Amino acid sequence: MSVELLNEDTVVAYLQSRGVISFNEKATVEILTGGVSNVVLAVQTESKDLVLKQALAELKVATKWEADQRRAIVEAHAIETFHALSPEQVPALVDYDPEVFTLVLERVPHSATVWKSDLLEGVIYPEIGAKLGHTLATWHNFGRSSEVARKKFSEDLLFEQLRITPFYGTVAGKNPKLSPKIMSLVDELMSEKTTLVHGDFSPKNIMIGQERDVYILDYEVTHTGNPVFDLAFLTGHLLCKYFREQNPGKRESLRQTAQDFMKAYDEQSEVAHSPTLAWHTALIALARVEGTSLVHYLDESAQHLLAKHCKSTLAREVPSNLLELFAEELQ
Repeated sequence: MSVELLNEDTVVAYLQSRGVISFNEKATVEILTGGVSNVVLAVQTESKDLVLKQALAELKVATKWEADQRRAIVEAHAIETFHALSPEQVPALVDYDPEVFTLVLERVPHSATVWKSDLLEGVIYPEIGAKLGHTLATWHNFGRSSEVARKKFSEDLLFEQLRITPFYGTVAGKNPKLSPKIMSLVDELMSEKTTLVHGDFSPKNIMIGQERDVYILDYEVTHTGNPVFDLAFLTGHLLCKYFREQNPGKRESLRQTAQDFMKAYDEQSEVAHSPTLAWHTALIALARVEGTSLVHYLDESAQHLLAKHCKSTLAREVPSNLLELFAEELQ
């Protein structure tokens, strides 16, 4: 079914028709960028500061990549769940409309910055990693304990569409020798459904406030699955940025961020993380240079070094320790 997409000219009338904002208040609209899977519009009145998201049927990437727009409904339910667990870190859900695949959230402080941008600019605070580790462990612990929540998010088609196929599947297709190892990692993800998994726990979806408060966004890939994916998705992105960074001190700060993230997670998690974590991390980092969704901040040399490093890790018979991926020297 084709759904008309909202824009800066139509969103105010739409929100008024939903009763989200008043007909009496003047509203300003701002187009927000940075994502590839949604229309994102900020709408502000005297009394409300909101963000509307509408799921796209086809993602805005170079390679054709379709995804079920019903992920907006999944995200709305996930935001309600995670906001209840971490109200200071997850914006509140104001409204959602399953007919046109929209959801409306309270906006995070305007002064907050995207963590991905901070990291690329060399603004690196390892304590952010620790905060995220504690939060993620809290979510995973809840998911393990709540059968109701696990059943609610048991559908994993979106995870296959948005993560397994474009990341694991594409890399396996380009690397036949590594394909058996990659398929074994896929089997691990798809067979061990033990908790709630965010599915997009990435620096681009994390905002940092002026006091280094952390806000976590984008829950459309939330599903019941294997917690190792969330751990690997974040550390894989940190590894990509590690291979971009030329300053030894800042490289060490990125390594420390990954270490503090895992230390905080392991201290609070009720279950030890999977010994295959380094393989998943290497695979996800490799997918950012050989998969469907590519990073644009690595030059050709860094891409080559990262790919070689990750393929070497995946080729090992025994999985590495995660921090071994963050070598002291890039060679």
